[in-house]
Amino acid sequence: MTLRTAAIGTGHLGRQHARIHAALAAEGRARFVAVCDADEATARRVASEREIEWTIDWRSLIGRVDAVSLAVPTEAHAEIACPLLEAGIHVLVEKPISHTLAEAERMTTAAARGGATLMVGHVERFNPALTALYPHVRSPLYFEIHRVGEFTARSLDIDVVLDLMIHDLDVVQWLVGSDVEVTDVRAVGIPVLTERVDAANARIEFASGAVANITASRVGMEKIRKMRFFQPHDYVAVDYATRHASISSLAPPPDPASARPGVQLRRLDIADVEPLRAEIEAFLRAAEANEPPPVTGADGQRALALALRVLERIHEHTANAGLHALAARDSFKLPDNS
Repeated sequence: MTLRTAAIGTGHLGRQHARIHAALAAEGRARFVAVCDADEATARRVASEREIEWTIDWRSLIGRVDAVSLAVPTEAHAEIACPLLEAGIHVLVEKPISHTLAEAERMTTAAARGGATLMVGHVERFNPALTALYPHVRSPLYFEIHRVGEFTARSLDIDVVLDLMIHDLDVVQWLVGSDVEVTDVRAVGIPVLTERVDAANARIEFASGAVANITASRVGMEKIRKMRFFQPHDYVAVDYATRHASISSLAPPPDPASARPGVQLRRLDIADVEPLRAEIEAFLRAAEANEPPPVTGADGQRALALALRVLERIHEHTANAGLHALAARDSFKLPDNS
């Protein structure tokens, strides 16, 4: 069956979803029915670009579509997704899955009740560099990750942890193993240009002994998307932005008479695939086959839980730092010159 699709939310990212849905429809792999946006002018404009129908009411899509991309503000995810899922409509929801864990639970329950596929848009899992690397991952022990973006007016309804860092929280849990418990979280963060946390650092410890040090900022002067990690006998480097991955491993000594081992650098072959397109294609395949998607609602819930834990530690650290500063101020006395 050819799935009838729609894009709900056609802002910056939703517009890209619409572009890919239109391309897949042109290839005969789906039938792109409509776009939906609360702003009528935006809905009209994107619909005109794609030569399809438009609506400002997502409820009008029930009974007319089989699968949707949902790219609306996070606080509206559960409100829109739950009725669609209960109606049997498959939903690819942008990350984070929802605003709260209770909302995420409602969404996974709605999917089960409606027999629909719920997939969460953790798009870095579909970056070709990580796709090429994943088969070589074995018991990673230490991660060093930097994700820095230039400041934009987008996604300011959430902290940088839920905006950017959550990508890496999801990837690290995926690589370490989704069944491996997080045993400790330490984090710091500060607002810079907004009232929310704009820059943050988190140290995540796992029951397996793995440790991840993750830095995220949305107030940088350049775009950085890099992950480095160590696993037994390997040093692994991934650049999400340039889509490159390499593995440096111990190699036998180049000179048999020498006791010093060498280092073998392997640059992995990378397929030139747009991550968002690969994500949407995987979503539609799972929906058509009635199989679990690559990134399940449970995966999205797990990433959200860890992100909220990081934010909790940031707020605790900020509160404690404020108390320390107050104590230091009160203990400082000017000399009495009277």
